[in-house]
Amino acid sequence: MSQRRRRGSSLLTDRPRMEPAAERHHRDVRGGAARAAVFGVSDGLVSNVSLILGVAGAHPSSAIVRLAGLAGLVAGACSMAAGEYVSMQAQSELLERELDMERRELARNPHREQRELARIYESRGLEPGAADELASHMMRDPETALETHAREELGIDPGELGSPRKAAAASFTSFALGAAVPLLPWFFVRGLPAVVTSGVLAATLSVLVGVALAYFTGRSRARTVLRQVLVAVVAAGVTYGIGSLVGVAGGVS
Repeated sequence: MSQRRRRGSSLLTDRPRMEPAAERHHRDVRGGAARAAVFGVSDGLVSNVSLILGVAGAHPSSAIVRLAGLAGLVAGACSMAAGEYVSMQAQSELLERELDMERRELARNPHREQRELARIYESRGLEPGAADELASHMMRDPETALETHAREELGIDPGELGSPRKAAAASFTSFALGAAVPLLPWFFVRGLPAVVTSGVLAATLSVLVGVALAYFTGRSRARTVLRQVLVAVVAAGVTYGIGSLVGVAGGVS
């Protein structure tokens, strides 16, 4: 308990020094751009390599495979961007509403809000006197009071609500990049060589995505890479098999 009290009593001096590092650590994730980029590449790769090889399995002309791949790239990137924008916009509006409600409460009942903040600090190990002093200090400036209550009561960082436009742009770009990789060979080769090259490129990018995910999440690199590659291989293999069966059944040569 004494250690927790010492930590609590030093909040006034430690907090300004510690916050910037914490914000830098969480900024991209809370903003949605990093999340949209990572999953956008993975989604673009898996969905388009599956589409391309599914169509290629029916053995049409290379022009048809290219058209299908381009359509999948554009449609998928637009869909991902639109979905990310709507999702982030709704989240931002919801958080803004919560902040507005908290701002009104601070203006109407500052003493009650100060007591609530003091009780939060007490629940974290501060003595009542220290908790009251810290809460009083935080309530002196309206913006600091709002930020503190948002963080402590709502778990919201008012300065990092996320940017729908940035998230949508990151999602569109990353999906398109992932989707373009298995499509590239079909502009230069055709038939089985194009199929094999698409598969190799997709597997290579899957490895890179897996390595990146393992780095950021701290999980096992081998397990994360294997999972990422298996997902792409299984999806592409299933669609290629279905395309082959449909091509044979339909008499496509």
